[in-house]
Amino acid sequence: MGEHRDQASSELRSFGRRRGRKLSARQSHLMTIVGPSVRPDLSAPPPQSAAALFAVPVSQVWLEIGFGGGEHLAWQARHHPDVGMIGCEPFEDGVVKVLALIDETGLPNIQVHPDDVRPLLRWLPENALDRTFVLFPDPWPKVRHRKRRLVATPLLDQLARVLKPGAELRLATDIGDYARTMLVALMRHPSFRWTATGPTDWRIRPADWPPTRYEAKAVREGRRCTYLRFERV
Repeated sequence: MGEHRDQASSELRSFGRRRGRKLSARQSHLMTIVGPSVRPDLSAPPPQSAAALFAVPVSQVWLEIGFGGGEHLAWQARHHPDVGMIGCEPFEDGVVKVLALIDETGLPNIQVHPDDVRPLLRWLPENALDRTFVLFPDPWPKVRHRKRRLVATPLLDQLARVLKPGAELRLATDIGDYARTMLVALMRHPSFRWTATGPTDWRIRPADWPPTRYEAKAVREGRRCTYLRFERV
C-alpha cells in the first residue's frame, strides 16, 4: 500500500477541473446515496475477478477512462447487458449524469469510479479486463503541459497488466499531435499490437462505437478524428 501511495503522489494530474456548477439537491443525493452503491471500494481487497464487482452475472468487463457525459458508456451498457461496464470520470457533472441514468433506468451493469483511473488500475487484479476505451482524453495542447497527457507509457504499462491477452484497447482523439504521440507510445510498447489494415480503420468510426458530444463538437469545428484499436498481445 505504501508503494501505491508513493506512485500516486508522483503522478501528474491528467485532467482539468473536478467541479462545474454547484450541485442541486437532487445531484447531491445522487453523489452521496447512489454513487457509493455503484462505486468500486478501493479500500477493500481487490476481487479475484472484476466480474464480482457487479450485482448481475457478466461474461466480460470493459473499462471506459474519462466517460465525459456518459453517452458512450450508457450505449455500451444497454447494448451489451452481459458486459460489466466500469466508467471512470473525475468531473462531477459527468458523474452525476451517469448516476441519474442508473437511478432512473436501473442499469445493473455499470460501476462508476468518480476519480483518477490510475488507483483503480493498481487495485484491479491482473487480466481483469476484456476491453478498455480512452475516448477524446484531455489534449493538454500547450507544449509545457503535454507531460500531463494520460496516454503515455506509464498508463500503457498499467493497462497491459489488467487487460487479458487478446483484449482490445480503443482510443480516439481529434488532436493530430496527440494521435501521433498515442501511436508512437503504443507502437513502441511490447504488449500492444495495432490491428489496422488500412486508412479507413483509423479514419472511420466503427458501427459499434457510438459518437460522443466531444466528437460532435470536433466535427462541427472542422477537426478530423482518429480512431485507434490495439490488441493486448
